[in-house]
Amino acid sequence: MNSAKLMQIAGMLEDLVADTSIPKNIRKALSDAKDRLRSNDDDSVKVSAAIYLVESVSDDINMPSHARTQIWAIMGELEASKQK
Repeated sequence: MNSAKLMQIAGMLEDLVADTSIPKNIRKALSDAKDRLRSNDDDSVKVSAAIYLVESVSDDINMPSHARTQIWAIMGELEASKQK
């Protein structure tokens, strides 16, 4: 897997974490996913953990629609990274 791609995805997560219109519990899960992508674990472990964390909040009823769209894009990037 390309570590530059994982850092790009982590940057996308960072943008969402900085958005104060997103509820705190969702930002916490996204921050945890970002930290996992930046960890020293094996790439497949990092991506799987990030997918799990992002997916856990992707259907939260309190999430603003603009954030949900960005989360879907992030999930797509993570899934594509996992398959490589």
